Amino acid sequence: MINVVIYSKEDCCLCEEAKKIIQKVAVDFPIQIKEIDIASDPEIHALYKEEIPVVTIQGERAFRFKVHETTLRKKLEKIL
Repeated sequence: MINVVIYSKEDCCLCEEAKKIIQKVAVDFPIQIKEIDIASDPEIHALYKEEIPVVTIQGERAFRFKVHETTLRKKLEKIL
């Protein structure tokens, strides 16, 4: 499984768009998606408050602000 983590917060339109793209791509790849609300942890909030959504793949930062479907697919294919 490829681990994908989405750092987001409530009422974030960019976050919702990122989640939709990741869910769309998820049907074609063995990925496990974890969503973390940055408001739930002061340290995480301090790290990502100005950059959400932030998406990591296998623990490495892959996207911030916007997720591009084609780029996401390429990154996932590279891991396989």
